[in-house]
This record gives sequence, structure tokens and C-alpha cells, in this order.
Amino acid sequence: MEESPVVTSKQREEVVHGVPTEVVCTAFSNSVLVVVTQYGKMGTIVYVDPNTVGDNVGRPSLTTKVLLGKDEPLVHVCAKNLVSFVSQEAGNKPVLLAMALKDKTVEGIQALREVIRSCQVW
Repeated sequence: MEESPVVTSKQREEVVHGVPTEVVCTAFSNSVLVVVTQYGKMGTIVYVDPNTVGDNVGRPSLTTKVLLGKDEPLVHVCAKNLVSFVSQEAGNKPVLLAMALKDKTVEGIQALREVIRSCQVW
């Protein structure tokens, strides 16, 4: 009898708005790791945590904390826009996001979100 792997992971390489991009998603029992890189390295690491106190619509609000790298407002905006759906679809699990992005435009983030969705392991 074959055992299931300890962690489930999917990887995808795609050209997003002319920029070669790699995405790796790994599901752990208590969180999800998402790596999005356009530089071939992990870059800034952000912890995206759903708060237990939600808004009036029943969705938790997300807090972001930069663990490694530049802690600037655009990092927090990109992180929330890239992986908020991951946390929600994974049953409000926290997400550890490693991102190294060349294209931080709204269109670029939307395209990256679809690549992340194609690597769904949660």
C-alpha cells in the first residue's frame, strides 16, 4: 500500500506579460506556501494571516507581516492581492508567500493570481 506524500506541491512555469515566471504551491497541514518568482529566487517573504474576527460579510480580514525583505506598502498590497483567495479557499489557513516580482502592475498581479490558481494544492 502506497502512502500519500507528507506535503502536496505543484509547480508551474509560464511567461506572464513577457516575463518568465515560476510558481510553486505547497500545502502543509496548518498553512500554504506560495513561491512566485520572476528572478529565480525567493525574494521577500510575507506571512498572510486571516484574522479570527471577520467583517460583517463573514470573511476574515487579512493581516500581512514581512518576515524577510523590504517592508514597504506595495509589498503588503501585492501579497494580499496575490494570495487572499488561497487563504479563503484553504479554509482560512495562513499563507506564507515568497515573492520576487518584476511586474507589480494591477494586470501583472491579476495574471499571476491565475497562475497561482492553476497550481492549486489546497
